[in-house]
Amino acid sequence: SNGGLYNRLDKALDHAERMIEDGADIIDVGGESSRPGSEPVPEHIEIERILPVIEKLAKKVKVPISIDTYKASVAEQALDAGASIVNDITALEDPNMVSIIAKFAVPVVLMHKQGSPKNMQVNPSYNNLIPEIISFLQARIQFAIDHGIQSDQIIVDPGIGFGKTTEHNLEILRDLRKFKILNKPILIGTSRKSFIGKILDLPVEDRLEGTAATVAIAIANGADIIRVHDVKEMKRVARMADAIVRMI
Repeated sequence: SNGGLYNRLDKALDHAERMIEDGADIIDVGGESSRPGSEPVPEHIEIERILPVIEKLAKKVKVPISIDTYKASVAEQALDAGASIVNDITALEDPNMVSIIAKFAVPVVLMHKQGSPKNMQVNPSYNNLIPEIISFLQARIQFAIDHGIQSDQIIVDPGIGFGKTTEHNLEILRDLRKFKILNKPILIGTSRKSFIGKILDLPVEDRLEGTAATVAIAIANGADIIRVHDVKEMKRVARMADAIVRMI
């Protein structure tokens, strides 16, 4: 949501270190926007953007580094450089991705989306939203396991905002506990997303409270990992929600 605000190495490293100081448990590094309407980025550009950041971060920080990519070659170089999680919005669509993740034996996030970032918000529709997403994720989990990824290394993400209307997003959050049938940790990424702006009629930089509401509800309904921009504030929300829901 920041429009490439941290696209210089020094700025990216400073921002990552600040997020860790604020309580981030994982740092997610990506070199290609997946916001609605975004264009794909050539592989070599993505690598040029992410590799120096991961190499430097891996030497400086103790928290795991996640590489946010759907390209197998990018993931492989990122893992070689020190990343230890792959966050794949296509759920292993690249035919080479599954073998690379199996080779490195790292966790993978399998996300559901409808369409591509370029067109995913053009009239997304489902006959039965939650069962369709669950069915997709079940198939991708089985695919991953069949190709050598350990079952306990798989995380699922229902893909808030990825080929979903505002009502779809709200339904996912409302019924998130249904995804427990997958018996996998659930990652939710709602931070600053457009459905919050639509409901509250607010620009992207003014969605902190709306994001906080979605994070609290997600945790109450079973989310295990939350992907956020405003780490200090959302860490507090998460700790409070955990204290209520999980007695942590």
